[in-house]
Amino acid sequence: MCEPRRSIAAAIFALLCMGIASASTTVVHDTTLVPYTVVNGTIPRSLTGVPGNPATGLAIVKNRKLGNCIACHSMPIAKEAFPGNVGPNLKGVGGYLSVAQLRLRIVNAKLINPDTIMPAYYRVAGLTDVAKKFVGKPILTAQQVEDVVAYLSTLK
Repeated sequence: MCEPRRSIAAAIFALLCMGIASASTTVVHDTTLVPYTVVNGTIPRSLTGVPGNPATGLAIVKNRKLGNCIACHSMPIAKEAFPGNVGPNLKGVGGYLSVAQLRLRIVNAKLINPDTIMPAYYRVAGLTDVAKKFVGKPILTAQQVEDVVAYLSTLK
């Protein structure tokens, strides 16, 4: 290895050891949204600093004009006609995914699986074919994301 490459590699290694840089940490800053940090497949910090409301989250999940989660996912929700089966059944999801894991999946599941058809509920940059009235607006607000996460975390 030539000397400049060895120096660069040593500098990167030193930064990783000090925790300043990490291959598993990404700071996402979409200019119109609250910035968040993705760490090891999670968003560990709340987008709002305010706890989510599970009852509000349930209403968002069921609302076919807002979250519309039931269009693709089956969930233990009574009296909901035509639950989806495209995505995984979410019964028990709060028992095997942490709040931080759930948050990343709602914010932007493509950061975990680039081929997923699940929409990024908290993203505005880099999208194509967006209706004019939705340009520059996420599907859910930061607090709505926290509410949905709060609801999903109750599904044990």
